[in-house]
Amino acid sequence: MPLPVLFGANVEPNALPVGRSSEQALLIDRLGLDLLTVQDHPYQAAFDDTCTLLTFLAARTRHVTLVPTVGSLPLRPPAVLAKAVATLDRLTGSRVQLGLGAGAFWEAIAGMGGSRRTPQEAVDALEEAINVIRAMWSGERSVRTHGAHFRSPAFTPARRRPPVWDCGWARTDPHAGAEGAKADGWLPSHAYLGLDALPTAVRRIDDAALPAGRDPDTIRRIYNITGAIQPGSAGPFQGPAAQWAEHLVTLVRDIGMNGFVIWPERDHAQQIRAFTAEVVPAVREALAQET
Repeated sequence: MPLPVLFGANVEPNALPVGRSSEQALLIDRLGLDLLTVQDHPYQAAFDDTCTLLTFLAARTRHVTLVPTVGSLPLRPPAVLAKAVATLDRLTGSRVQLGLGAGAFWEAIAGMGGSRRTPQEAVDALEEAINVIRAMWSGERSVRTHGAHFRSPAFTPARRRPPVWDCGWARTDPHAGAEGAKADGWLPSHAYLGLDALPTAVRRIDDAALPAGRDPDTIRRIYNITGAIQPGSAGPFQGPAAQWAEHLVTLVRDIGMNGFVIWPERDHAQQIRAFTAEVVPAVREALAQET
């Protein structure tokens, strides 16, 4: 059975002005959206630390699910990240999903002390990290995993098991498939994986899921969309709410996406209100009629 379609909005992690991220998070929570995402770029001086910010926002919100989009694996050891996410998920009553990224912006990552990896090494490291995180959340006292990049610790103190969503937006090579074979979900971004490339990427995930004994319909597929809801049309996700709704319905019906997160280009609060009040109900109504 297909997963229900989720809707969310991104919070800007800008350190200044102080309090802006909190205002955005409270609005998203109050409007009743499903997801609140925060990008993770520890090397960006203008940004707050994402893990710290998510913890702060989790304490201030009550209903929305929080997701790092996506945790920078080269700068966050998977065993430690697994313990941190499991802790926050338990304290919030299961309101956390782990978005995990293989890495990008390698010069900046290296400047922060992280490992510089080739595309294939990044893919391999991501798959190893998922194994480590699964071991940490297995509930077993001792589970060992070994890889070229990571290995699990001698004991596994984290018991909670939030879903792991993989970014994977840059995956165009034939070795891609962690999203379908291992991860619980997939978080591509429209800015890097456009509408023309999305169907092929979805088929790649399906092709990886089936040999792994997984039902592709159980994989969460969230599309991060940077754009603006506006009167005149200037292309995909640059137009009126009705146009947005039409695009999203098509992505659910024809491509198999089952979640959408808006990253407003401007007027953050106004855009999120318009998305919640005009786009989300139209999509839900259209999908209900088709069902």
